[in-house]
Amino acid sequence: MAIKRTKAEKKQAYDKKLCQLLDEYTKVLIAVADNVGSNQLQEIRKGLRGDSIVLMGKNTLIRRCIKAHADKTGNTDYLELIPLLVGNVGLIFTKGDLKEVREEVAKYKVGAPARVGLVAPVDVVVPPGNTGLDPSQTSFFQVLNIPTKINKGTVEIITPVELIKKGDKVGSSESALLAKLGIRPFSYGLVITNVYDGGSVFSPEVLDLTEEDLIGKFAAGVSMVASLSLALSYPTLAAAPHMFINAYKNVLAVAVETDYSYPHADKIKEYLKDPSKFAVAAPVAAADSGAGAAAAPKEEEKKDEPAEESDDDMGFSLFD
Repeated sequence: MAIKRTKAEKKQAYDKKLCQLLDEYTKVLIAVADNVGSNQLQEIRKGLRGDSIVLMGKNTLIRRCIKAHADKTGNTDYLELIPLLVGNVGLIFTKGDLKEVREEVAKYKVGAPARVGLVAPVDVVVPPGNTGLDPSQTSFFQVLNIPTKINKGTVEIITPVELIKKGDKVGSSESALLAKLGIRPFSYGLVITNVYDGGSVFSPEVLDLTEEDLIGKFAAGVSMVASLSLALSYPTLAAAPHMFINAYKNVLAVAVETDYSYPHADKIKEYLKDPSKFAVAAPVAAADSGAGAAAAPKEEEKKDEPAEESDDDMGFSLFD
């Protein structure tokens, strides 16, 4: 016969378990568990078994355990979790990839009926079509201003109707109608709201960023730093190439306007004195590249011709 533990013993066991998890894991997902049943939560635990552990409990108890662990070990990183423990939340400790764990948790969503008083998480639209209800049930549709007609002895909805808007409370008429139609418009599961990784807390949307997104954001940041540095004339690593180019342009402009010269400036001065040289140089360069490309096929044709002759005479004459 199992010995029933007291509340104090249960709290001590919970405190010990949480402290072990804090020592062992460095990555935690904070999940909201509104409208999640015990059976559904058990299925989630089974799906994450191996590299992740789901821990539920009272927020006050979790806060107290985290503070006691920080005082005992000196590790204050987990104190970042305390402000996030609001409402019906749970902690998912994991050693796996955070994005994969979040995707695995999202698989375990269960459809739920629209109960009276619930706040709709999504818009509910009743599709058109035959409802299978007899004509005596038209009163439900009339109360909700849903256009219907009688077709072959059953009620048929003519057009799609937005029955409930996101954020509105479900009324008794809407709940009764959806139950009669067999529609379960809502789905509930653990919703990841925050991510903790090695002392940093961030939004789960960060997990969706790809390498291309990171490169693009980094390039935009470098561009902003370079623009600001150039505007302030403050040298930075990002602005250095642009500063060197601008400085070279200034030196070149001074050389062009004065008698001072150097090899690169001499070419620019020649083009400025006689622009026709630059106009002639460009077509010549293009012609050279075109001639080089055309010469390659001709050489191949010349190489092929002797091969054909050698095949015809086999290397000797009939008069030899």
